[in-house]
Amino acid sequence: MSSPSAPAHTDVVTARLVLRSWTKSAATAVLGGARSPHWADDFPAEGDRVIAGLFTQYPDWLGAYGHRLIIERDSGLVVGSIGLFWPPKDGVLEIGYGIVASRRGRGYAPEATQALAEFALTAPDVHTVSADVELSNPASVRVLEKAGFHRWTTAGTIARFRIALPNHDRR
Repeated sequence: MSSPSAPAHTDVVTARLVLRSWTKSAATAVLGGARSPHWADDFPAEGDRVIAGLFTQYPDWLGAYGHRLIIERDSGLVVGSIGLFWPPKDGVLEIGYGIVASRRGRGYAPEATQALAEFALTAPDVHTVSADVELSNPASVRVLEKAGFHRWTTAGTIARFRIALPNHDRR
């Protein structure tokens, strides 16, 4: 199943952020250790390097409903990344996110997460966006709660959160 192509390079814009699709050249720069003047000093983080390394294996992640760089509107700097793990499984997409340490505590993660989840719910065949979080990571739990996600199950050390279209929220 391929990612829909119509909105492939449409930015998702919030009050303080722009969520822009990764490009192959950005991934190559991240993997090659290059430095861009458009990156925060501590970008990329380890999670960004991991995602950049997976684009060859998962090319749909570069598509319309894939992974995005998080850009701070005021500075124009990349301050993290966020992504949807395409394709959906039974109408569900998983989301993941990370903000570089220098920009944490500003509310960027919930702002980006809420915006990308809303965007994801416009995709064909998607009715739910989910995320799994280690209970030992209370900051990430707060991000999801602030972004409007609801905890629907806990298994061991993992809490599962989701946000769904109204007719699919089976709490």
